[in-house]
This record gives sequence, C-alpha cells and structure tokens, in this order.
Amino acid sequence: MGEIMKNIRNIVIILLLIIIASTIVYYYKFKSKPVVKKSPVKVSEVKKTEEKKAKVTKTQPENKENKEFTLSFAGDCTLGTDTKFAYNGNFIDVFNRNGKDYSYNFKNVYPIFSKDSLTVVNLEGTFTDAAKKAVKTYNFKAPKDYVNILKEGSIEAVNTANNHSFDYLQKGFDDTIATLKEAKVGYFGNGYSYVKEIDGVKFGFLGYSLINKEISNSKLKNDIKKLKDQGCFVVVTFHWGIERDYYPSASQKTLAKYSIDNGADLIIGHHPHVLQGLEVYKNRVICYSLGNFSFGGNSNPSDKDTMIAQIKLSYQENDIKGYAFKVIPCRLSSITGRNNYQPTPLKGSERTRVLKKINKMSFDFKVSDEFLKIF
Repeated sequence: MGEIMKNIRNIVIILLLIIIASTIVYYYKFKSKPVVKKSPVKVSEVKKTEEKKAKVTKTQPENKENKEFTLSFAGDCTLGTDTKFAYNGNFIDVFNRNGKDYSYNFKNVYPIFSKDSLTVVNLEGTFTDAAKKAVKTYNFKAPKDYVNILKEGSIEAVNTANNHSFDYLQKGFDDTIATLKEAKVGYFGNGYSYVKEIDGVKFGFLGYSLINKEISNSKLKNDIKKLKDQGCFVVVTFHWGIERDYYPSASQKTLAKYSIDNGADLIIGHHPHVLQGLEVYKNRVICYSLGNFSFGGNSNPSDKDTMIAQIKLSYQENDIKGYAFKVIPCRLSSITGRNNYQPTPLKGSERTRVLKKINKMSFDFKVSDEFLKIF
C-alpha cells in the first residue's frame, strides 16, 4: 500500500512539473510579445490615401513631346477664266483637253502639298453660275465643281479677300463660300477668319484686300487679338501692292510690321502677279508677294516665276519653340512657251536663277530652298 501511494505521489509531482513547464514556455513564447491592436480602417481614410497617391502621380514629370508642323503657301490661283477671253488655250480649254481631271493642275506640286500639315493659296476668282457681273476689266469665274481641283491638289484653305471676290457681285461671292463650305475647304477673308487645330495646336488665318480699300489699324489689331486669345499661331494675308512691281511700297512694309507688332506670326502677300522680296522682322517672316501660281487670268504671262513658301514650326507643350523658313522656286507652267496652269518646281540652273532673284529683292534676309532656322 505504501508503495502504491508513493507511485501516485510521483505521478502527481511529474504532472505538476509538466504543467509548470508548459506555463513557462507559453509565457515566454506568447505573453512576452506585445499584442498590437489593429483598429478597423475607415472608408474616409482609404479615400484620403488614394487621393494622396493620385496627387503624387500628377506631380510626376510629364512627357514633353515635341511636335513639328509644316505650312505651305502659294500665290494667286484663278481656277477659271474670263468669259471675254478666247477659248483656245484658256483655263477651261486646257482643263477639258486634259480629260477634265481635277488632279491635273496641281499634279507637279502635289508631292509637296500632300506631305505638309496645311496648304493655303489665294483664290483669285469665284465658283458660281451667276450671270450678272460687276462692271470692271476682268471678271473671273469657274464652275462650282472646280472646287475639286483644290481638294485633289491637297489644298486645305484659301484666302477669299481680293479684288476678284465680287466679280459676280454678292451672289458670286456667296456661291463661292457655299461651295467651299460644302467641299470642306477652309476659307477666310471678307469678314471670315479660319482656325484649324492640328494635333492640339491652333493655327488662325486672316485675309484682307487692300485694292482700292483700307483697313483701320484698330480693326486689324482686334482681329489678330481674337485669334491670339484662342492660342493661335496667326497668319495674316494681304492682297496689296502694285501689279508687276517687284518691290513693296512703304505702306506695305509699315502695315506688315504693325501686324507683327500686334501679334501676327507670319505675313503672306499677293496681288502684284510677280514675286516680291522677303523680310524678317522681330523673328517673324514677311512674304510681300508670292506671285501667280495656277493662274487662269493670263494664258501666257511674260514672267512665269513663282514659288512655294514653307514655314516649319516646332512646339512643346503647345508653346512654339522653333521657327524655320524656306522657299521652293517654281514656274507657274510646266512648259515655257505658254501657260498650261500647272505650276512646277524648278531644278538646276533655273531653280538657282529664281532663288538668286528672290534674294536680290529681299531685305537683309538671304532665303534658301533648305529650311533656315529663324529661332
């Protein structure tokens, strides 16, 4: 009996030792580490965290992508004729003899126009079927479908402010505007401005005819300001000067510089039917006259020299960072003996001759047929 009690006592002691040992192990394994209480996350705190992350993301440096644009300009385009002209050799006759092909006239300059960002010419005439015309020496008109000549030539916009805009009175002008609008060709002048946005950058165009007319400085200034307020690169075109005069008048030069002083970025001129010189003023180019281009107003002009003026602009974050300029010497006909109304870039010695001619007439600015950086 004594032996049994002794064994029971030993078992109890062993159990007590096991319990004590387990307690010590548990205490050091679990109780010695502080218990961190996690509070439930509130929705408002999640929102604040997300907003904070978003704010950090917005302040990261943006990708400052460089954008380049090339704009092309050419001179007087009369895509029709005067009904008083002889039919043989006039614009409509040549158009018909070339299969009434809308792509014929600008075929040789299409490779240039189709690759640029925007092409602009002076539309010297009307698209109308009106019969009643103004009393004047020449009245130019073309069938309305001839607007497709512009489209097939990759010409996106035209100036309509010149001394032939109203050759067929108000109806002729209204028909022209309606025809251009329907064809989705941009137009400006005679109260219209044109704004074209390309890849997030805006280009604005104004046109004025100063033939037997004047424009007040205040109107010009306000018109430019309206486009500048929209964030536009502003092109102002003037139909001005004296026919067949190779140099601009003092009033032309004054008005061009006034325009630039008030925000214009490029000046394009036409009307003299011949080339005039160029000038750089406050890092902006002035083209006093681009001459004739596809010109149905004369079947055989004595001076067939013309050119395409191009400006290349580089932008970063919608701010202009670079401004370059070049000319492409052309002849208004692809043949020398007469006008076939198909302007053609010149090569070799003829290209060099016209380039030298332009430089001789220009003002402290030696142009090139390669892009020259203005700034």
